[in-house]
Amino acid sequence: MQGRFHLYEGYDFLDITYPIRVMHMLGISKLFISNAAGAINLDFQKGDMMLIEDHINLQGGSPLAFKNVAEFGSRFVDMSEPYNKEMRQKLMNISKEQGISLKCGVYASVVGPQLETKAEYRMLKILGADAVGMSTVPEVIVANHLELPIVAVSVLTDECDPDHLEPVNIAEIIAIAEATEPKMVKLFRELIKQL
Repeated sequence: MQGRFHLYEGYDFLDITYPIRVMHMLGISKLFISNAAGAINLDFQKGDMMLIEDHINLQGGSPLAFKNVAEFGSRFVDMSEPYNKEMRQKLMNISKEQGISLKCGVYASVVGPQLETKAEYRMLKILGADAVGMSTVPEVIVANHLELPIVAVSVLTDECDPDHLEPVNIAEIIAIAEATEPKMVKLFRELIKQL
């Protein structure tokens, strides 16, 4: 896929996750996800990449909350390990071999499109989030529903320090994402070779 659908664009959870179901029907066996996110963890910086180990769903709903969901898989999906452990370990090993910095952490998914207030960043830190974004979690839930192994990486495009918060610069965020993308692509390409 090139891009994705978001709640903040007016799509619902079924719209957002429909492409995952289509790709599964087409026969994909593994799912790689990337996103842009803000760094809550103050040890992380703009331009870092974060391997998502777990997530917090703050989007106010579930893509599995529909009447006939059991026709597509178990209604009650286990989320004890939503991101594939084996692929995560391989990606960490590749990052070390290639000399590419890869942090690890928890991704919080919010609705958006507004960015967070200082108080919201403080709350997210208390909840245990290392990064925050506006996507990914609905797709991950559906992939788990389909028993599709997932690995996900966030490109950290801004630093969300509530004590030193500056107005958002969208042009800078886009530039950081574009500058970091080749490193992420390299990691994913190497991972594909090993699977």
